Amino acid sequence: MRLNDDILYMKITSLVHIALLVLFATSCSGLDNKDTLQSEGSEIAMNFMLMDDHQPAYQVIVDNEVVVDTSQLGLVMDGTDFSKNMTLREITGPNRVQDEYSLLHGKQTHIKYNAKKKTYYLEHQSGQKMNIEFQVSDESVAFRYIFPGESDQLHHISEEKTHFNFPAETRAWLQPLANVNTGFAQTNPSYEEHYFIDVEVGTPAPNEAGWAYPALFKSGNTWVLISETGMDGSYSATRLKQQSPNGNYQVGFPQEGEQFPDRALLPESELPWTSPWRIMAIGDLKTITESTLGTDLAEPVALEDTSWIEPGRASWSWAKLKDASVNYDTQKEFIDYAADMGWEYTLVDVNWDVNIGYDRIAELADYAATKDVGLILWYNSSGSWNETVYTPKSKLLDREQRRAEFARLEEMGIKGVKVDFFAGDGQSMMQYYIDIFEDAADHHLLVNTHGTTLPRGWHRTWPNLVTMESVKGFEFVTFEQPNADLEAEHSTLLPFTRNVFSPMDFTPMSLTELFNVKRQTTSSFELALPVLFTSGIQHYAETAEGMEEVPDYVKDFVKKIPVRWDEMRFIDGYPGKEVIIARRAGDTWFVAGINGEKKAKNLSVDLSFLPDHKTGTLISDGEARFDFQKDSISLSDSEIHEISVEANGGFVILFEEETNKQSELNDNRNGSDDNERI
Repeated sequence: MRLNDDILYMKITSLVHIALLVLFATSCSGLDNKDTLQSEGSEIAMNFMLMDDHQPAYQVIVDNEVVVDTSQLGLVMDGTDFSKNMTLREITGPNRVQDEYSLLHGKQTHIKYNAKKKTYYLEHQSGQKMNIEFQVSDESVAFRYIFPGESDQLHHISEEKTHFNFPAETRAWLQPLANVNTGFAQTNPSYEEHYFIDVEVGTPAPNEAGWAYPALFKSGNTWVLISETGMDGSYSATRLKQQSPNGNYQVGFPQEGEQFPDRALLPESELPWTSPWRIMAIGDLKTITESTLGTDLAEPVALEDTSWIEPGRASWSWAKLKDASVNYDTQKEFIDYAADMGWEYTLVDVNWDVNIGYDRIAELADYAATKDVGLILWYNSSGSWNETVYTPKSKLLDREQRRAEFARLEEMGIKGVKVDFFAGDGQSMMQYYIDIFEDAADHHLLVNTHGTTLPRGWHRTWPNLVTMESVKGFEFVTFEQPNADLEAEHSTLLPFTRNVFSPMDFTPMSLTELFNVKRQTTSSFELALPVLFTSGIQHYAETAEGMEEVPDYVKDFVKKIPVRWDEMRFIDGYPGKEVIIARRAGDTWFVAGINGEKKAKNLSVDLSFLPDHKTGTLISDGEARFDFQKDSISLSDSEIHEISVEANGGFVILFEEETNKQSELNDNRNGSDDNERI
């Protein structure tokens, strides 16, 4: 009897094991059966699944609402399609991910990142393996692909099957990419197009190149900002494809021609091989604008010594005066201008090697040093990939030549380079960027790039990369009236999109009239831009002559604007309409707001996060477009203030510690007077 009981028990146990295996297999192959990874606070859930055709997919749920619907995952490598015929072999996690780091420049100095991680180990029917690593925080979802193993053979990825499938009612704010070798001197793509604002998902991009990152979506009540980070040179940059049927966006690769000549366009690498992170900041607009996800998942700093890296502000003649200003005498004047403003740098732009020459540039660098100003020199990155003629050209193309040039600059006392006109987003071009950052760091040179790709977290890894353009910035406002007409609306989009994860060299602030076009924004609007836009070096468009035309209190305010911020707070706004942001440097708070619409309005500014009894200085729109109005603003009166702004107008508020102490002193004096009267 005991023997029969044991046999019966063994049979039942075996059946239970079989049932569990069947249940596990079913859970990995059916739409209704998922593996879930939830954020620490359970606000966000990511469901990973294998579809009925053994296709890996994911889904994002926020507060029990589908924000990103079932979306395909996978890649095609060496002809093998890892988006189907997959088996889930193992799941590890959830494991806690914690990181704490500091940035030398950007919207926040000290940053903490906390998330949960799971890794899904998949095997193709051919026996080849691919893992997908997901990380979910209370404000984000991120994932990347990992091909394990060891191989000296180059493997090639021809397509990425990653999708972001949004519900039909979702709205989108998207920047189109220009097709390769179009535009000025065939220099596209360079992330310099106007956005499509509040459009239906599924709207095709106007060009075959597709849509640029970061791409902003509003799914139900939740906002999602999509981008990528962790670019190490072993992968091409990506974008969203032109066609997105029913709101199902697929990751796309760059176009032929977006690479270093005769080098890789699409991803190729030995094994092991890890893709960049696909990242989604998720939440309300405050969560989106304050997100640091682009650097949270970037590689840590690659430099042992960063003590020589000094963020700062720069005078720049070319913004308003163009090519003719690049001569010895004018650049000397702009050095004096930078010194007068207390700015750290002067940028010398195109054709300096011809118009001024290396020897006289060295003289300018020596002169600038006596004024505590450093020089930054412009370079044309180009080889044969476009038709630009500006010089110095093609001096950075190979490592030996590049390092010799950088060594020469270091000997001359030059502090940085601005490198322009890159070819696009191919893998070899990604490596070219990294090579420039690395070689520049070895010679203590800061780097700014124009006509360029998106930074994708590089400024954490290479902090000598102080900024990148990747935006339809101020120079376009000066080129054509339609760009000037759209400046206000365009500028209210950037704090929600392009400037969220990375520094942006918009080259802001023209307080006076432009020469070629009629500026449509108020001067207070322009004054707000260097507070709203972050860049490791802020290149100011205004000239010394223009600065002399504004009130002294405006000039003093500009002198105080830093580029390294300890903290930021989103106060209010809506992409394309208005935006209000506060930034702290030390004990000083700067608050800036702009109106992107062609109608006057009152902006409600909630300052309840500031200490009590603070008194600040408000600079806002005056009676005419170029006029300012200065007022005092006190938090003891109210924590919420209504500020009137004109059409395409703006304002700034400065709360200084010294002002606060003076306010307390005045309060005490007023109290004494009151006591005497009593």
